[in-house]
Amino acid sequence: MNTVSFAEIMKLSDRELLARVQVLADREREATAALIAHVAVMDERRLYLGEGCSSLFTYCVRVLHFSESGAYRRVEAARVARRFPVILELLSAGRINLTTIRLLAPELTPANHRHLLEAATHKSRLEVEELIARRRPQLPVASIVRQLPTHAASLVVPALNVTQAPEAAAGTAPAVPEASPALVIKPPARPIVVPLSPKRYKTQFTASDETHDLPRRAQDLLRHQIPSGDVGDVVAKALRLLVKHLEQEKIAATDHPRGRRGSDPRSRHIPAEIRRKVWQRDGGQCAFVAHNGRRCTERAFLEFHHVVPYAAGGEATADDIELLCRAHNSYEAEIDFGAPRGNKEEPVTVGLSELVSANLR
Repeated sequence: MNTVSFAEIMKLSDRELLARVQVLADREREATAALIAHVAVMDERRLYLGEGCSSLFTYCVRVLHFSESGAYRRVEAARVARRFPVILELLSAGRINLTTIRLLAPELTPANHRHLLEAATHKSRLEVEELIARRRPQLPVASIVRQLPTHAASLVVPALNVTQAPEAAAGTAPAVPEASPALVIKPPARPIVVPLSPKRYKTQFTASDETHDLPRRAQDLLRHQIPSGDVGDVVAKALRLLVKHLEQEKIAATDHPRGRRGSDPRSRHIPAEIRRKVWQRDGGQCAFVAHNGRRCTERAFLEFHHVVPYAAGGEATADDIELLCRAHNSYEAEIDFGAPRGNKEEPVTVGLSELVSANLR
């Protein structure tokens, strides 16, 4: 691998530098298209499961070391390109980019994809969004006028993304006090968690009326325990109780476990004692380990899995039960019994395979 050296680059003339940048940009686009094509085929074969990852997104982050947003764009582009392989040609030629593919993905159909992709050629993000808006106009967003607080409120509610309304800038805002300019309140697109300092986080999400009112009610009921009424402390206490309740449901967690009752290890039912032991042993995390020693990091959609399949004589014992995420549980079942009928996706089209080969030459 060539090492980038500023000292060598500084020796280039202006003309050489401009030519070199153009060549490198072309190579980057070609490499991106080739990567997207390979990732698409890898996704179809679900090879990420054998590498200890529960999803293609996780593989792109953990193994290929893309950022979360970079991984998301490439995974989405790969899946769209499987449906419309012409995307790879346009991407390689620099006529569209990953952002354009992401924006157009919900709009593309077999009938319109060539027309839309052509219309989006060399367009900026805003221009592509305007193209979509012309195709699918939406109702105007209602204007909301709020008075800004003059002091810190006693109850900290989930923060919203706040931007000043165009009317305020034009001087035609509705009549409100001068100290309280017109605001448009926009809910965030997704929950946001931002580290503020060690062990301190800002959490932002959109709440329903009930979710907004419950912390207030909890504040009132907890004043003897939490005199300040700090919402962070109230939510933390509520979540501890919720997690404890869910662990009791999921893994029969208890502070006072009973002795194990007599049960048939050949039964499909997994006793509470075994579930507790397996959960603690596996650390509440998928136990799948790839051939290279990489362990799956998934902690959601966990299922109790028979190492020796139940149909092959596996027993409900701690040695034969492990935690697997849903993806790896299904993966192990396919290894043991074969892929179920009708569960395979359509094969990648010939056009995509041809473009992969072309990009490698």
